[in-house]
Amino acid sequence: MKKKALLIDITKCVGCQQCAIACKEQNNLPDIEETKLSATAYTVVEERGEHYVRRLCMHCNEPTCVSVCPVGAFEKTPEGAVLYDEYKCIGCRYCMMACPFQVPRYEWYSTTPRVQKCRMCIERVRDGKVPACVQACETGASQFGEYYQMLQIAHQTIKAEPDKYVNHIYGEKEVGGTSVLYISDVPFEKIGFKTNLGTVPLPEYTWKALSKIPSVVLVGGTLLYGIWWITSRRKEVIEYERKLKEQKNEEEEG
Repeated sequence: MKKKALLIDITKCVGCQQCAIACKEQNNLPDIEETKLSATAYTVVEERGEHYVRRLCMHCNEPTCVSVCPVGAFEKTPEGAVLYDEYKCIGCRYCMMACPFQVPRYEWYSTTPRVQKCRMCIERVRDGKVPACVQACETGASQFGEYYQMLQIAHQTIKAEPDKYVNHIYGEKEVGGTSVLYISDVPFEKIGFKTNLGTVPLPEYTWKALSKIPSVVLVGGTLLYGIWWITSRRKEVIEYERKLKEQKNEEEEG
């Protein structure tokens, strides 16, 4: 099967939440409205001023989560989806620390916690269907098909209305490309997207750096840097999760 991609046109999203509802139904998740990605919300629609932005796993072409997982719990499939195997996972959460889009979420509340994120409805895709979120979208804001077909549609859409769309497809080149693509009528940095990620797949940075370091220095230096980096990212993840919990509690109390 050829690689697939999801194309999201931000100009067409009206914030109806049907994609998020369909996702929860498809994955048997709690029927509660959520505004941020969580272990029980694989896709959400964020309100950014006058725009609505759908967030989900970007399914990177060369996923950092795959490269940092010490037990191979993540896999990039031929269909384009990045999948997680809970039976291999040891709970190190390196995937959460390494993800440039801060997508994976952890089941902190569970006695047997897992990492959770969008699976691109892989069973549906392999059965020749589109993901549940795409099927539920009535405005055409979400499209799904072969990767290069989605890229072509994105380029053609921008070319047909250059005064409307920003001349950039987010996800085409970011961190080596992703299987989720966005087009927009406003600069992406104004609606919450990270625009400083570069175009080189993040796993390449690691190997390029290591190849230039003498082996005698490699073990100690890499170990110390790794400890520092992981500790720093762990603090960021914990702080981020804390803020999400506080926001969720405020929403429930409100």
